[in-house]
Amino acid sequence: MIEETKHSEHSDVGFEHQDLSARAVFTFLIGLALAGVLVYFVIWGIYSSMDAYERRHEPPQSPLVKPEETDTRIVSPAEVMKFPQPRLERNERLEINDFRLKEEQTLNSYGWVDEKAGVVHIPIERAMELVAQRGLPTTPRVGTAPPSPVNVVNQAAARSDTSNLSSQGENKEKKK
Repeated sequence: MIEETKHSEHSDVGFEHQDLSARAVFTFLIGLALAGVLVYFVIWGIYSSMDAYERRHEPPQSPLVKPEETDTRIVSPAEVMKFPQPRLERNERLEINDFRLKEEQTLNSYGWVDEKAGVVHIPIERAMELVAQRGLPTTPRVGTAPPSPVNVVNQAAARSDTSNLSSQGENKEKKK
């Protein structure tokens, strides 16, 4: 029971004859490509003439500049180390890994911070042990003055002054 679909023939069924033909579409695309190539060469010519104009009107170079030093875009690794920090990164991932490794080594090792002043750095674990054993440094209570060099000197001078002791001893004997 295969049924075939039959279309009835109508005189008003058809296609629009005013549509673009394939030939017109391809002609337009080829014309567009040629126009793009033409625009490319026009712009290239304009930039070439502007570059030549700039080279002709460039100021003369100083006689003190050596010709081999004119290209500053090429820098050797030794010259890079002369630049101050922070420097431009060349390989971000490698440099951040090196930085983190150096920081990790500093945090987990012993070493001098300032050898003349006797300042060292110690590993974090050891520092935490020392804080747990000794406690944190405390601040003096409110209202008490920390010992200053002037007060210490005045107190030492008062203790070493023996001239008042003999007069004080005489005053105590007179009172008795």
